[in-house]
Amino acid sequence: MAESSDVALAGGLTRAQLIEFYRLMYLSRRTDDREILLKRQQKIFFQISCAGHEALLVAAGMAMKPSYDWFFPYYRDRAICLALGSTVEAQLLEAVGAADGPASGGRQMPSHWTDRKINIVSPSSATATQCLHAVGCAEAGRYYSNHKNAAKKASGNPADYREYKDVTFHGDEVTYVSIGEGSTSQGEFWESLNTASNLKLPVVYVVEDNGYAISTPVEANTPGGNISKLVANFPNFHFAEVDGTDPIASYEAMVKAVAYCRAGKGPALVHGHVVRPYSHSLSDDETHYRSAEEIEIDALKDPVWKMQMWLQREGILDEQGIKDLERKVDEEIQRATDRALAAVLPQPDSILKHVYSEDLKPTSELFDVKPQATADKSEHTMLDLINVCLHDEMRRDERIVIFGEDVADATRDKDLRAGKLKGKGGVFKVTHGLQKEFGNDRVFNSPLAEANIVGRAIGMAVRGMKPVVEIQFFDYIWPAVHQMRNEMALMRWRSNGTFSCPMVIRVPMGGYLTGGSIYHSQSGESIFTHTPGVRIVMPSNALDAIGLLRTAIRCDDPVIFLEHKNLYRSVFGRSEYPGPEYTIPFGKAATVKAGKDLTIITYGAVVPRALEAARKMEREKGVDVEVIDLRSLTPYDWEAIATSVKKTSKVLVAHEDMLSWGYGAEIAARIGDELFHDLDAPVRRVGAMDTFCAYQPVLEDVILPQVEHLFKAMSDLAAF
Repeated sequence: MAESSDVALAGGLTRAQLIEFYRLMYLSRRTDDREILLKRQQKIFFQISCAGHEALLVAAGMAMKPSYDWFFPYYRDRAICLALGSTVEAQLLEAVGAADGPASGGRQMPSHWTDRKINIVSPSSATATQCLHAVGCAEAGRYYSNHKNAAKKASGNPADYREYKDVTFHGDEVTYVSIGEGSTSQGEFWESLNTASNLKLPVVYVVEDNGYAISTPVEANTPGGNISKLVANFPNFHFAEVDGTDPIASYEAMVKAVAYCRAGKGPALVHGHVVRPYSHSLSDDETHYRSAEEIEIDALKDPVWKMQMWLQREGILDEQGIKDLERKVDEEIQRATDRALAAVLPQPDSILKHVYSEDLKPTSELFDVKPQATADKSEHTMLDLINVCLHDEMRRDERIVIFGEDVADATRDKDLRAGKLKGKGGVFKVTHGLQKEFGNDRVFNSPLAEANIVGRAIGMAVRGMKPVVEIQFFDYIWPAVHQMRNEMALMRWRSNGTFSCPMVIRVPMGGYLTGGSIYHSQSGESIFTHTPGVRIVMPSNALDAIGLLRTAIRCDDPVIFLEHKNLYRSVFGRSEYPGPEYTIPFGKAATVKAGKDLTIITYGAVVPRALEAARKMEREKGVDVEVIDLRSLTPYDWEAIATSVKKTSKVLVAHEDMLSWGYGAEIAARIGDELFHDLDAPVRRVGAMDTFCAYQPVLEDVILPQVEHLFKAMSDLAAF
């Protein structure tokens, strides 16, 4: 028997590998069983099992390379994680919510597999979002292979995110992503297939089809009841449909799929038919929607039982050998359970750790860099200096890529390179000339799919790249919000600092366009300022735009950079070029006009209107108004607000978005709460009407806050 340990028997697996295959399957099942017991004993708080998926997942793990390939699992993937080198103790530490749980330290539910050492990236509870992350991850691996210098750090510069990002890559690495069959109904799955197919990315999709999405059967989710038939015509893919309860067939299918990807031929999709011998989770009772006969049929397909019988039938293990193996597994699980139940729990003082980067804060004085005189003495618009900043930073940092809808100069670039085309560079020309200078793999057009843009950027950023992406209009940001709130903003906190995705989302927004109407005039910044984990800035002038954007790019947090379309080419706020190192710390307001009688706090396109109203107040009423431009919305400069309010004792908060539930409500509430005794009048607010922006200028001028609205509010406040 010793000689046969190294001889391939079935599927190319040796006797030792086949025994290990079964051990991992049994280990996964018994870990599930132990968690179920702990949940019933009220020692853990949630349980969802991998039962029935073990053969397919162990096969996937044995076909791939931990710490070399990259993995984006979903909650059924216990077995592949064990096969890659995760331990039972690590998984049970997450189940009890221990401080030392390597996946989240008590922040996520169990079964959100994460392990930095073996490249298992933190997932959320959302379904299918990880497919786009996997695509972005694969793009990053390819990018580093073509731009090896991009992996280098920033030569000791503490104000550069690269100093805190260790990059590893391999030219033939493969990215794994798994998904339940029910989740293939999600749009992000299909968006990811589009890009993986178009770019021939080395992504292995594993669809774990147990026939149910909780209680919804496959035929109600998928037309025809078979996802393989729906995806079959995607070009460049390798497809396999397999009995996922058959260990040998599953292994053979996975080996072929991984080899196809590793050879650079394109992506692969393995559709494995598995079973679900337990309910969806311990919060579910499948007997309410599945017949006893159906459940019994699935039980006969149990892959653990099938593998055990096969090993004995083939003479690889006898009954005693099986018992010895299972006893050792049970002892391993017991030891892990004892340690997990004795583990230290997280303390409340750790709650805010890793909401943002602990290494580099954009509020730091490191970003307080003054303008430098240059040979360029001309006055530039906000649009000009944003474009200049992007050029500067792309020259400095090879990790930066820029993509979005229409941001490239010309995807079909032959005539561009020949000088026959000017190039587009965005609908507002903000990214004009970038593709021409930096190449098609650093500046490129995305599909018309906002979630695709943000999801891929997350996957790239996890690998240490710095995507600076554009959502063409704020009005169309909503398909990306799932990725922005549940993924981008949470990656660092939910993984307890193990993973992060610092990136920049540039978003043209706002009205005052004359004819922008409902779908090209929206504001809504308060929706995003209500999301921890993301920084939000909104400049009102050219100098602030270049300084804040450079900080956004160099910092270690995800940033939403709001660019008001009305200010792009405005005469207001033009500036000389301040040099390639000019940065502004986040959370520092600017006093646009000093005053002593009344304070107005605002930002964005309301700043020039507030300034005009303030000057009118001074001319006509002799009231000296102080105008504060917040510039940074998350974080905001409370110290500047408090100092001004204590000086003037009267305050008006103004913003373009609708008045009710707007950003100004939080500022007004805090002033009332903390500065009440410094006030000589109630806090007043000015915002848009609680409706949408109309096309006809006669209506738009009434809906959005104008100079006369601000002047009237200032007058009423001054008279109080």
